[in-house]
Amino acid sequence: MNTRQKLDVIANNLWWSWHPEALDVYRQLNPDVFRASGNNPVKALRYANEDVLQDRDFGIAVDELFDRMAAYLNAPGELSDIPPTAYFCMEYGLHESLPTYSGGLGILAGDHTKAASDLGLPLTAVGLFLREGYFKQHFSPEGLQQADYPCQPVTSLPTTLAVDDQGQPVTVTVDLGTQPITLRAWIIHVGKTKLILLDSDIPPNPFPYRFLTRRLYAGSRRTRIRQEILLGIGGLRMIRALGLNPERFHMNEGHSAFLALELLREQLDSGTPRPEAENWVRSHCIFTTHTPVKAGHDRFDPQLLLDQLSVFRESLRISEGELMAFGRANPNDLTEAFTMTILGLKLSSFANGVSRLNGDVARAQWHHLFANRPVDQVPIGHITNGVHLPTWTSPKARPFLDKHVARWKDDPDAWNRVDDIPAAELWAYRRLLRGALVDYVTQKVKSQTLPQNPQLDPDLLTIGFARRFATYKRAPLFFYEIERAIEFFASFDRPLQMIYAGKAHPADVQGKEFIQHIYELTQLPALSGRLVFLENYDIEIGRMLVSGADIWLNNPRRPYEASGTSGQKVAVHGGLNLSILDGWWPEGYDGTNGWSIGTDSSATYMDPEEQDRQDSAFIYEALADSILPAFYERNEDGIPDAWIAKMRSAMKKLTYQFSARRMVRDYAANYYSIPAHAAVK
Repeated sequence: MNTRQKLDVIANNLWWSWHPEALDVYRQLNPDVFRASGNNPVKALRYANEDVLQDRDFGIAVDELFDRMAAYLNAPGELSDIPPTAYFCMEYGLHESLPTYSGGLGILAGDHTKAASDLGLPLTAVGLFLREGYFKQHFSPEGLQQADYPCQPVTSLPTTLAVDDQGQPVTVTVDLGTQPITLRAWIIHVGKTKLILLDSDIPPNPFPYRFLTRRLYAGSRRTRIRQEILLGIGGLRMIRALGLNPERFHMNEGHSAFLALELLREQLDSGTPRPEAENWVRSHCIFTTHTPVKAGHDRFDPQLLLDQLSVFRESLRISEGELMAFGRANPNDLTEAFTMTILGLKLSSFANGVSRLNGDVARAQWHHLFANRPVDQVPIGHITNGVHLPTWTSPKARPFLDKHVARWKDDPDAWNRVDDIPAAELWAYRRLLRGALVDYVTQKVKSQTLPQNPQLDPDLLTIGFARRFATYKRAPLFFYEIERAIEFFASFDRPLQMIYAGKAHPADVQGKEFIQHIYELTQLPALSGRLVFLENYDIEIGRMLVSGADIWLNNPRRPYEASGTSGQKVAVHGGLNLSILDGWWPEGYDGTNGWSIGTDSSATYMDPEEQDRQDSAFIYEALADSILPAFYERNEDGIPDAWIAKMRSAMKKLTYQFSARRMVRDYAANYYSIPAHAAVK
């Protein structure tokens, strides 16, 4: 193969998304196109400078890169003997050039597929081909969020159409009510993991149905249930059509739970009696629930569900009441909606929350489904989420980590070497990453629709806050007492600066108002340009913020944060968390590696206003009494000893423990590898 052909092969495997040296190669092809396309290798190659392609040294670099990827793909896998697993999720956050995600669920799914690849786990992922994805964020002059949905041409994406031996597209049919819908599939290779994305945008389908797989979390309840039918039922049919035969089926959140009904239909069609068929389905399914927030659990009106599954129900040979019973807590209540989480729980032997606390909350939340058991025996466990370190670790951090921690990506014991790193080098590491963030933000705001004039300083304590602007996450909480908050920015000897980013769902009026409020605060002269809002939050912005922030602020209303993973990404960079004891933080925090907002006993109030008052007071107190002194008090060499001690503790104790590598190993050991005959509840 010549240089262009090798670059084409590499560009069509997202292996490059966690190998920054690969992205550097594509950047050289056409820096302007690469930047404008969201760091997209496929597009950079299409508009490549021929002089660069013909350069001898460049060709040698491509040869080396090609050989590295081939060695990775051919290396034996640590978990290659685990039964083949299908992983279903509505969204996947893989790279900023692929906007097929909205928030933490998608980021988790993307990290899960990448870690599975690193470990050689035989996993096939399934989702929807969201070519318009989640929305692109921009703003009115008043600072009110606006949403656009630009459509990405297939030719700009690292996708391959699934075809049969004759080169014809592989298709399957799914009935939405009485309307048959044809689906094709696009394949994205994520290292060794194959991601199958379902596409309804093809001519056989009536016009309105063609757009079902285009946008994420947009449209009516009818649109939502149709998307979930295509994902669960159509996804399994596509897996079969492609000749794949997984032995385990992992439903990541309730969006994909119709998969279990399609498995049941297969068993019934093979002649298995219904009780045994249901047990077979349970024994092969894993269900992960992510949120205690009621709106996060899809509930469908009985008539809507029965209408959209009318033909499918007939193929199951069950009554309307029997179908509804799978998604109801009380099958006898004919008015009860059909809940996708209940369907997933009823037809899986293994179920889990995504942190220890979330497991506790989920057992209490769904206890009524298992009323004959004590709440602590409700069959919902937990596996705490983790992040894919190679994806989220800044390229600027890697030389330091390679020098001092060696096998930092995969060896938990390697992090003990942090104790041997000279304090001056640790502090220089933190200053390097903070400075890179300041430079990035200063340039980024120049292309925004919101006018801002940041006056950021690479030597000031820098706080990061970036996530979905769901109201329970309380983005404006830091400014609960506005005058006290301003004092921290305006301090003469111990000032701070703060960078926000995030999107609110287009239908979330209060979330959009939160963003508008933050933007209005950025315009206050009293903040001296030290508060910035970055628009169109994506993976690139997230990666920059978690690498450069000294403090990662997380203040959800407990216990609504199922896990949260953004704070897990700061530890590898020497950043520290200031967080409510919710989600993953109760497992990570030990008093030496960050700060808590409140305590277990004081973190939940019946009165939300009182909780906001108390939690903001905890934030102000932690900053004034501990965080700012630790950062600004220096020894004779200019090193903040107390801060360095916290950095060491966080890097040692949090980085590997909250990695996706550990997480996927846990899923493999506790769920994927359990023999089916031993799995039935």
